[in-house]
Amino acid sequence: MEKFKLIADEVDYVVAYKPHSMSFHSEDGAGFVALLTDQLGYPLFPVHRLDKVTSGLILLAKSSEAAKQLTSLFSARKIDKFYLALVSAKPKKKQGWIKGDMAKSRRGTYKLVKTKLNPAVTRFYSCSVATNLRACIVKPFSGKTHQIRVALKSIGAPILGDLAYSGEPADRTYLHAFCLEFEWQGNHQHYQAAPEGDGAFGHLLAHEIFASWQNPSQLEW
Repeated sequence: MEKFKLIADEVDYVVAYKPHSMSFHSEDGAGFVALLTDQLGYPLFPVHRLDKVTSGLILLAKSSEAAKQLTSLFSARKIDKFYLALVSAKPKKKQGWIKGDMAKSRRGTYKLVKTKLNPAVTRFYSCSVATNLRACIVKPFSGKTHQIRVALKSIGAPILGDLAYSGEPADRTYLHAFCLEFEWQGNHQHYQAAPEGDGAFGHLLAHEIFASWQNPSQLEW
């Protein structure tokens, strides 16, 4: 069985790296949470999730009490999340806010609409890293299903490989949960992990812009 990488093993929680193309919960077979639980040998309590197509950082509590506190932090938007994405089309704007309500669309997807009754709020910066390839660093300010995927599609730049949202075909969907920051028991916690493996993310990792994204909370959000 594949061994998952632990980014941090704290008293109350672990931060682990979820590979892309792996279900978070058990569906057709054992999902990421079940497999990591088997690997570590003790119960884990999910407090947020990642889409199957997304790689990167997942925070899992070690107790129901820690899970309750962490869930409360997520609900209060007190855990900052930063993502990396690659797009092959030029977006309508290079950076800025993307705001709007999300409505159900076809085959389990969503779309951004013009109303703002309970909007998905996303901000991003982008930079060209190769011919016909632009990297984005993205911060969601709300926690909607498929939020980043919908946001980037709405500005004409669906994520590379994200076929559900009209992305160009690729070996994976190029969306990665890059960084988590929050206060815990009086301490500031910061965890991050670059995308692993080869593929198109290599263009971003080799580009000078990646160095300026190493402390994403320092960018102007």
